[in-house]
Amino acid sequence: QVDVAAMVWLFGYVDVTDTGFIMAVLSIAFNPLFWNVVARWEHKTRALSQVFGSPHAACYCLGAVILVLNCVRSHCFTEAMKSQPKLEGWDYHWTYYSGVAISAVGTLFVISSFLALGFTGTFLGDYFGILMEEKVTSFPFSVLDNPMYWGSTAIYLGWSIMHASPAGLLLTAVVAISYTIAVLYEG
Repeated sequence: QVDVAAMVWLFGYVDVTDTGFIMAVLSIAFNPLFWNVVARWEHKTRALSQVFGSPHAACYCLGAVILVLNCVRSHCFTEAMKSQPKLEGWDYHWTYYSGVAISAVGTLFVISSFLALGFTGTFLGDYFGILMEEKVTSFPFSVLDNPMYWGSTAIYLGWSIMHASPAGLLLTAVVAISYTIAVLYEG
């Protein structure tokens, strides 16, 4: 038996019909779908490599598009949080700094993942035929699988806690679900 009281309580603070909230959900769901579809299409056709003249140039262009889409997603996430009510009981220094700490850990995982993989390793270079010499097993991959995804999720969770935002918490759940589906699809 599942206790849904927490979800009912959370939904009491969130207007899921708000346009900004819907845009945030759509941008969160779109990003991993987009990069996985484009990467698999490239792997099957090599069309982007042909258009850009090389797999490296195509990978860098896809990476740039993914970065822009991530900025759009973060903007939509932030705007959705700002347009929804705060949890008054969470608007304290200790919750704010807890959120900062969670975001810092997430940032550590994201940055260290990027440094371990490099640009093409991070942005789907293997689908372009750009392979690493060996599997990366150093930190943060020695601590957890998919540290870029879970680090990103932690950043959104921390951001939501810093802003005492029930909408942010719900959107963070959407981020986690989207990444879970992406991991299943990629695996």
